[in-house]
Amino acid sequence: MTFPKMIALGAMLAVGLGAGATAQEAEEAAPEATEEAATEAAVDVTAETVVATVAGVDITVGHMIVARKSLPEQYAQLPPEVLWEGILEQLVQQTALASEAGEPSKETVLVLENQRSGYLAGDVLEAAAMAAVTDEALEAKYNELYADAEPQREWNAAHILVETEEEAQAVKEEVEGGADFAEVAKVKSTGPSGPNGGALGWFGAGMMVPEFETAVMAMKAGEVSAPVQTQFGWHVIKLNETRLKDKPDMAAVKDQLTEEVQRAAVDEVIASAVEKAGVEKAEGEIPAAVLNDFSLLED
Repeated sequence: MTFPKMIALGAMLAVGLGAGATAQEAEEAAPEATEEAATEAAVDVTAETVVATVAGVDITVGHMIVARKSLPEQYAQLPPEVLWEGILEQLVQQTALASEAGEPSKETVLVLENQRSGYLAGDVLEAAAMAAVTDEALEAKYNELYADAEPQREWNAAHILVETEEEAQAVKEEVEGGADFAEVAKVKSTGPSGPNGGALGWFGAGMMVPEFETAVMAMKAGEVSAPVQTQFGWHVIKLNETRLKDKPDMAAVKDQLTEEVQRAAVDEVIASAVEKAGVEKAEGEIPAAVLNDFSLLED
């Protein structure tokens, strides 16, 4: 039997509070604790203030706060009066169990080293990403991406997808004979848009497979195409209308701009850190197959 490497605080709180508990429900479940906490005299508390000592190891307010910050969203919304005992109990259990572990194995030491460097690296990258997002940076990225952008052609079309060219030709003749395109699509199209009358909505260049896109680009609004073959089968396409779409407002693409700015900042920080740190790789060739030799982790 195997056990997780860390006691799940969220799971433990779910047992005590109920997985669906809301902050309001939790407060109602413990009104006395809330009122008592509100009336207690303030004391000088720091991150080093000891809350409990387990096997000679101090659990501090700092440990409690860090545990609270890592909670899943549904528990992070609960009031501290409700969370306090659950967090403390988790840390007590975790510390007590850790005291039973004895000297860590070679594998455990290596895992902890990886986790430490990974966590610290994450802190550096998060700080860089957050600092990079300024109004000036977002505006510069917007201008880089969109300032000289030409209006883009978009198409609104519908299609009927069938298996063979003969079926597609028969569909085209039926529509040209006066049948409603959408109704024929609902009955005969095998594509996922069939129940919706074959409607594909608006799309731009590069969003459809090449054969389909080429056919649409050569059509005029209102036209129905000859059968068009793609990897999905045979299509009969109706072009409803076209339009030129102007560049988006900056507010509409703010999330994209933020992601672009942050990605560039992260890449720059990584490159700078690696260059500054200096990297010396082992001269002798180490066979990649050792990655599968788990016996090397044995004490």
